[in-house]
Amino acid sequence: MTSARTTTVAAARRYTVTDSPYGPLTLVATDGVLAGLYMTGQRHRPPEETFGTPDPGLFDETIQQLDAYFAGELREFDLPLDLDGTPFQRTVWAELQRIPYGETRSYGELAEILGKPGASRAVGLANGKNPVGIIVPCHRVIGASGSLTGYGGGLDRKQRLLAFENGTEDTTPALF
Repeated sequence: MTSARTTTVAAARRYTVTDSPYGPLTLVATDGVLAGLYMTGQRHRPPEETFGTPDPGLFDETIQQLDAYFAGELREFDLPLDLDGTPFQRTVWAELQRIPYGETRSYGELAEILGKPGASRAVGLANGKNPVGIIVPCHRVIGASGSLTGYGGGLDRKQRLLAFENGTEDTTPALF
């Protein structure tokens, strides 16, 4: 009697760290495709040993687009992404990418758009697990009252990112 055996090949993971006005950003790719953008002190940041081996050259296009964004020259990223999550999370993350630069949506509005009214908490949980912050703009999601609720990178960063996109950013250096 023979048995079938499935062999799982581990995906090649690479990373680099780049500077930004919001502190160092760790970029992680799986098989050459951006799979993570993590800030220092970020909630739900995976352990560093899972990032793979350093490979700064792999991220040239991502860094160029981030630099253009931070310079106010780019409003929409055009990068292939490998977003690892549940089907619902991936649906939420896809909708986040439809929120225009400088605009916000509430968790409830996103739930309505997704055809799941009353699922604002689930949308918030998915939003918080977004593995590619800034590029998948989870900072553009706010509370129903317009309040800044939750952000894996910290509310101070969320406030600064929204102010930056609205042209009202305080230029006082922040400590991250």
